[in-house]
Amino acid sequence: MIFSSYGFIFIFFPVVFMGYWLLQYFSSNLMAKWWLISASLVFYSFGSLTFAPILILTVVFNYFVARGIIQAREKKNETLPKLLLSLSFMENLGLLFYFKYYNFFLGNVNFVFGSDLPFRDIILPLGISFYTFQILSYVIEVYRGKTGNFTLTEFVTFVTFFPQLIVGPVVRHNEMLPQLRDESLRRLDKNNIMLGILLFSIGCAKKILLADPMIAFAQNFYNVLGSGNFFESWGAVFSYTFAYYFDFSGYIDMALGLGLFFNIKLPKNFDSPYKARNFSDFWQRWNITVSKFFEDYIFNSIFHFGNGFGKLVLATMATFLVSGIWHGAGWHFIFWGLANGILVFCSYLMRLGRKKMPFLCAWALTFFFVLLTRVLFDANNMTQAIVVFKSMFNLSGLFENPSAFLAMGVDYFKENDLITALLAVGAGICFFAKNSNEISENFSPKWQYAVFAGILLTVCFFRMTAVSQFLYFQF
Repeated sequence: MIFSSYGFIFIFFPVVFMGYWLLQYFSSNLMAKWWLISASLVFYSFGSLTFAPILILTVVFNYFVARGIIQAREKKNETLPKLLLSLSFMENLGLLFYFKYYNFFLGNVNFVFGSDLPFRDIILPLGISFYTFQILSYVIEVYRGKTGNFTLTEFVTFVTFFPQLIVGPVVRHNEMLPQLRDESLRRLDKNNIMLGILLFSIGCAKKILLADPMIAFAQNFYNVLGSGNFFESWGAVFSYTFAYYFDFSGYIDMALGLGLFFNIKLPKNFDSPYKARNFSDFWQRWNITVSKFFEDYIFNSIFHFGNGFGKLVLATMATFLVSGIWHGAGWHFIFWGLANGILVFCSYLMRLGRKKMPFLCAWALTFFFVLLTRVLFDANNMTQAIVVFKSMFNLSGLFENPSAFLAMGVDYFKENDLITALLAVGAGICFFAKNSNEISENFSPKWQYAVFAGILLTVCFFRMTAVSQFLYFQF
């Protein structure tokens, strides 16, 4: 089920919202939580019914693993917690490997050894990359002794909470579980609801009015045309660059807004990433919760304050190699991860050398390399990525016949005037407008916000006839 759809907005969500608060008032918090859990599983089943049992079993399994670690520690048993942690890793990463990487692994085995091992028809369960990280982070923190035991109801609510279940943000236990126990959050908060409506309307507009047209345009280039001339290549790259931001951050805005209807404050996941002045800054602004996961559990496991230069290189490259693999089963994702690792390491070198470029130069250079790395991410394979790179920097036409080259550019912009306008609007929003976090800070209900939200939602309602999935559903 998609947030930006009539069925979700007019049927599913009102029923869930009213049922939750009626149970809070007339029954119990426990019943309200189980209502929310049931609704979340229904929500998940609409998109991935076949894999709902896997979600349920992995949540319950890891809860009892975490509980077993706590009990073993209480009995001063040092061996059992390690075994249980290993069991959790094997179960979570084993499922992820099978569903996401099995065929990729077989393909490489066949290539290296000249074998002909058959591929399997495997469908990726929705949200598995995200809820796996959420579960693992909890089990690891339990193993490290940084969190206590929670009830099964609280843990299942924490993992399956439908606004963040499929595409994040990846929520840590200390960000959400205390909220589930807070007595003050068991009453309707009008300010939260008003802010929730505003954030949901902004996210909906990002997705429907900006992201969807640009996605269709870029996908036509990558999946239909396969390649193009100088202008077509740059147009597709710019389109996907802005489309991914508006699509993903739009989902997160809607998720944060929906969470507020239940007085749950989910962590921010974007902070104007295209305003970044280096790649280290960029990854502190883009998909923040996943970046923080990699930093805490990979980078910080390898590099510690005071370690040498070699450890810093190893930690940086290992972190982004894993990030590339996590994003997808393909060599272009691996090279994308390594490219980002190199660019982040360059920003570390600049910082260590106390070098600082002028603001405009630093921003322009960073955004330029964001565009280039997007090609590795968006291409269907490395072969296509190389073709696109070649066409992006093919300026032979400019030198051979400048007037014909410029005329081709004019014709391109005339034929794609809508996309050009959307890119201009998108750039204006990304580079100059307040982001959702800034709007949420010190929020107070005002009639201007109500009018703004109403206009956005009304326009979106007229464009919901063709519902499209979010890009990160494929991860």
